[in-house]
Amino acid sequence: MQEREDVLRAEAVTRYMQRALVERAQGGDLDAFTEPVKVYAPRLHGVANFILRDIERAQDAVQDALLMGWRDIRALREPDAFEAWLRRLTVRACYAVAKKERRRDQVELHVVPDPVFGSTSDASVELAERDWLYDMLGRLAIDQRVVVVLHYYLDLPVTEVAEILDIPYGTAASRLHRGLDSMRRSMRVEPGAERSRSAEVS
Repeated sequence: MQEREDVLRAEAVTRYMQRALVERAQGGDLDAFTEPVKVYAPRLHGVANFILRDIERAQDAVQDALLMGWRDIRALREPDAFEAWLRRLTVRACYAVAKKERRRDQVELHVVPDPVFGSTSDASVELAERDWLYDMLGRLAIDQRVVVVLHYYLDLPVTEVAEILDIPYGTAASRLHRGLDSMRRSMRVEPGAERSRSAEVS
């Protein structure tokens, strides 16, 4: 019970500190804007990387999103929604980058190791898994890919995914269903895919 109370107290302090930083940022304090961004940036890069499947384009999208965030920070009505707001800006920036490049089906995959890997073998497994996942996601239409990434990578409920994309819940659920169905069909078409991945990292 005490441990649970300590966790709740820590979360409350964190929310209070974030609100204070965002409010200072809305007053023109760039350093205050940067502090929470440092916390959320790795996840934003992860989202953009899975959506665009190209690390350089993902970095461009996140940079564009953060610039929009700083420019429009005063428009954020609820400081506690700062993280969700940055997610929304990142997704919009990904759409803009994808539309501008028009190279979704020809993009070269760039995979970088995660700095938290514990060993070389772990890194090899992770890279192989990530490469396979990029390939599966790359076969989806971007609307489906975005919903799959937000729901499974960020572990967001479909209701929140719909809010981020500003679409009805039914539309988000339908895109998720069609995306997963398409990925399942791709795996059935390539029955040796799983065995190939296992052999690759063994």
